[in-house]
Formats: sequence, C-alpha cells, structure tokens
Amino acid sequence: MRRPPAKLVGAVGAALATLTLAGCGLGGAPTAVQLMVTREFGARVLNSAGAKSASAGETVMDLLRSHNSVATSSDGHIVAGIDGLSGGQRDGQPENWFYYVNGVEAPRGAAKTLVHPGDHVWWDLHDWSQAQAIPAVVGSFPEPFLNGIEGKRLPVRIECASASGYACSKVTASLRAYGVPAAIAAIGSGAAPETLRVLVGPWTSVAGELAAQSIARGPRYSGVYARFSTNGLALTLLDEQGRTAQTLGADAGLIAATQSAKEAPVWVVTGTDGAGVNRAANAFDQATLEHRFAVALGPGGTVALPELGG
Repeated sequence: MRRPPAKLVGAVGAALATLTLAGCGLGGAPTAVQLMVTREFGARVLNSAGAKSASAGETVMDLLRSHNSVATSSDGHIVAGIDGLSGGQRDGQPENWFYYVNGVEAPRGAAKTLVHPGDHVWWDLHDWSQAQAIPAVVGSFPEPFLNGIEGKRLPVRIECASASGYACSKVTASLRAYGVPAAIAAIGSGAAPETLRVLVGPWTSVAGELAAQSIARGPRYSGVYARFSTNGLALTLLDEQGRTAQTLGADAGLIAATQSAKEAPVWVVTGTDGAGVNRAANAFDQATLEHRFAVALGPGGTVALPELGG
C-alpha cells in the first residue's frame, strides 16, 4: 500500500496529538468551527472565518449573524441576504442562499440547526434552476469523514474495484493521514445507511450502485453536474443550466458526492478508465476540493463543477 509523504504524516500526527478525543471512539478530531460564504457554487469566496468556537446551543443562524450582516424572511427563519447579496433572479434564472454543514445540505432551517464542535458551515448563493437540492458536496473535505453529521461521527468504508490497486491505496492513505480510520471492502458490499461510503473505481464498476445511478440521471436527481456515457468511456461536464460544457474521454476522472433519503452521503472517486480513476485519487485532498461542489479531472487539469458558463 502506498503511504502518504512522511512530512504530511508527521504534520498531521503532531496536530492530532493536541486535539481532544471526541465521538464514537474514532480518535481525535478538530473542535474549532469554520464558516465560509461563497457564491456561484463556490467559485467566488466572499468570506471565510476559521478556528471559531461555538457556544452551547448556538445555531447556524447565530454563527452566521455573529460574522456577517444577515437579511431574513419568513419571520427570521430563511436567510434572504448576506452582506447585501440577496437571492432572487440573476440573468433570468432563480438563485438563493443554501447552506451545508460538513458538506451535507442541512434538512432544517438555519435557526433550528445546532452547531457542533468541528463543524464546517458553508453558505453559497447559486442558481437552483437545474437542482432544487444538492444533497452533498465535496468542498468541505476532510468533512464529513472527520467530524461526521449533526455531531455524530460515522464509520467510513472505502469500496474499491481493486483493493490492491493504486487508487484504493491512495484514497485510503489520504483519509488516514487526516486521522480517519476507514475499512476497505469491495464495491457493492451491502447497504450501510449510517456509514460514509467512498466508491473507488472506473465508472463501469460503480455504475450499478444507487448513488451512481442518481448521478447518471443528472443534477436534478443527484446535484452533480456531470454525466458519464452509457459505456462509461466519456464524461460530459455540465454548466449551471445543465448544458454540455465539454466532454472528456480517456484519462478523465470525477470526484463527487450525493445522498439518498435516510442514508449517509456516498462519494465517488471514479473515471472513464483506470488512468482517470488514478487521476481522481491523486486529487482526493483538501487543496483540490476546497469550496468546490464536485470536480472533474482531465489531461487539461481540474475543472470545478458545474462549469460556469459565460
């Protein structure tokens, strides 16, 4: 198994050694809260506040108000504007503020969602014409693997087309470098509604999974602005209107997340072929994924999804 660079392992190990043990017996996890405000699917970072402490009983709305000017509607329950930017219509398309906690779209209003130690809270103003809900995003990595969902850390299972392959080892090493223990299994190892799953393999190997099937149906069903061809050999990248922006062939990869009702999010580290999967596995890190909803990887570099038009 390939190991992460010794310098990275040492740095992460030193940092983890100073943290308080927390949650489900899975080891230490950071307790500082982060707040990020962006627009256009994370393309423009408007404000980022890290290493903040959350008070007992503090809500996502409280956290946002403590760092930003907030306009609300529906008797204060819905965020209508942040720092003077309001939802409504933009270029003839509807856009509104949405928020994610540890990379998961919250099921309740911000005034009813508690902030837990270590949470990464992300607000984004974006076009929702093609996806009224985007259930999970990759841009809060290493969340939700590190601190879990709603204050509960979840077990992590990496399901690989080849457990001994480079991509599987690379993804496993990346998570373990952040102090996340992860089991390794074959793709399709069975239902696990309270387990965070990462599917690693060519699209032809993951396509039979329910999460992958929702991605194949388009952003309206999965929140992922990309589609593989039926034979899995081409990856079409979509813009915010669901239109084809470009199509990648050999050596193309995808890192994305989605979620079905009553199940934990499922991530895919996949591609059109083995080289594409390896390319995606090499990008499975915070620097590449930060404030991105999903990413495609091709010979020309990394593309944030959706690929913004105009």
